[in-house]
Amino acid sequence: MHHALAALNRPHVALPVAALIINAAVWGMSWWPFRELQSLGLHPLWSTALIYFFSLGCIVVWRPGAWRSFVQHPQLWLLALAAGLTNVGFNWAVTVGDVVRVVLLFYLMPAWSVLLAWAVLGETPTRASLLRLLLAMTGVLIVLKAPGSPWPVPQGIADWLALMGGLSFAATNVLLRKLEYTPSASRMLAMFGGGGVLASAAALLGLAGGIVSAPVWTTAWLPVALGLGLAFLISNMALQYGAARLAASTTALVMLTEILFASLSAAALGAAEFSPRTLVGGSLIVLAALLAAMAPAQTGKAQHP
Repeated sequence: MHHALAALNRPHVALPVAALIINAAVWGMSWWPFRELQSLGLHPLWSTALIYFFSLGCIVVWRPGAWRSFVQHPQLWLLALAAGLTNVGFNWAVTVGDVVRVVLLFYLMPAWSVLLAWAVLGETPTRASLLRLLLAMTGVLIVLKAPGSPWPVPQGIADWLALMGGLSFAATNVLLRKLEYTPSASRMLAMFGGGGVLASAAALLGLAGGIVSAPVWTTAWLPVALGLGLAFLISNMALQYGAARLAASTTALVMLTEILFASLSAAALGAAEFSPRTLVGGSLIVLAALLAAMAPAQTGKAQHP
């Protein structure tokens, strides 16, 4: 039960763990530059499209033949779709909603993974995994139960986007496990390409429906967008490096630090409300994620890029 925690104390895992913490820090604090870009006239969907197409261009220059794997392995298109929906959901939600609430709802990912791994990978859920699912769902019901609402349902677009993003993130992780035999560059191409295309499509639909404003083209947001693009590129490379060298359980445990980074940064900048309901429900969600991270792996294999 404690193998994931024990693994963190081994000297040879220091660099992979540090790489995963870098990834978690970038994602946990990405809400701030997205809000800065929105204040400069760039909706988070336009920002996501711009940043991910920039990253996509870097990958194409680095591995120009990576696209060929899409012909050999058509399931990479599903990875692109799942990764794209993840980014549309999360990046939009943290820009318009309560940051901590969004991150907690997003981190239902271990609960969704139980159901998706059952459907996609044929992994029959154990009693322990069903208990984690029950814990996480209880936590989300507590978080969603607003004082003025008789039912624990999503209260706005940020809640719906966070739930969709978490479900899509779980699908992304399941597909990464299913496609671990494909080249790392091809998986990165799918993830960044999916993020760019899906964000662009959602932005154009939102623009036509009056939900998303047209981008304000100014040099003021260029340094922020460039910095965020480089940060996402580095964080993805850090994830590939760390996940390839650690057990999946250890990776999942370290990635939970994203909640810490998001909570501390949101508290410091007044972008979250720490109500008792959020704290109690959030504790159950985090507990379910911790139990998932410390559970013995079924395959015993780490993800290899």
